Amino acid sequence: MTVQEILERSLSKVLNESVKIVGCSRTDTGVHANEFCFNVKTGSRISERGFVRGVNGELPDDISILSCEEVPLEFHARFDCKGKEYIYKMHCDESKNPFETDLSLHYRRKPDVERMRRASQHFVGTHDFASFCADCTNISDTVRTIYSIEIENRGKSLILLVKGNGFLYNMIRIITGTLLDVSEGRIEPDDIPVIIGARDRLKAGRTAPAHGLYLNRVFY
Repeated sequence: MTVQEILERSLSKVLNESVKIVGCSRTDTGVHANEFCFNVKTGSRISERGFVRGVNGELPDDISILSCEEVPLEFHARFDCKGKEYIYKMHCDESKNPFETDLSLHYRRKPDVERMRRASQHFVGTHDFASFCADCTNISDTVRTIYSIEIENRGKSLILLVKGNGFLYNMIRIITGTLLDVSEGRIEPDDIPVIIGARDRLKAGRTAPAHGLYLNRVFY
């Protein structure tokens, strides 16, 4: 069962026709989205407000339509996207937080935030991120641009916020895992440029679990 499957079932019922959605990206099982954009073509004359209310009335509690607007027929939610922002959430404490089960990574160590911040700035800019891709065999271009990386530390909560023009398969999760390896002293902050230059997945750090990752914003 997928979010797309449930959305299309609810949309088809409200629009009174069978429809397929075009999403802004594909996400791994277990990854969340605070904001996800899609487009759908329909012959229905339903209003934008009616669309939001009608579809929300059919959706389960863990999916919600936030807004809707009419766009030109040639609009494509994926290819017209100019950038995305992801966040990765961690609960850093020996004890787990039962209210964040499957919603953030339970990390039992005290993170070295300053080491992580120093390392993170090496990712900013336009680079070949092949070392941070889980499977690049079918990708011709592994060059991406990261606009910014911020690490926010709020008590026991650590949030990594990454904004870029696009991301490779598992790229954010591998960057996060690599920064955790930096925090633990397995990788030095200034090793990051060498790892990027190697274009070798085996040179980078671990892959952080999916459940801490959120697609946070999409830019058009």
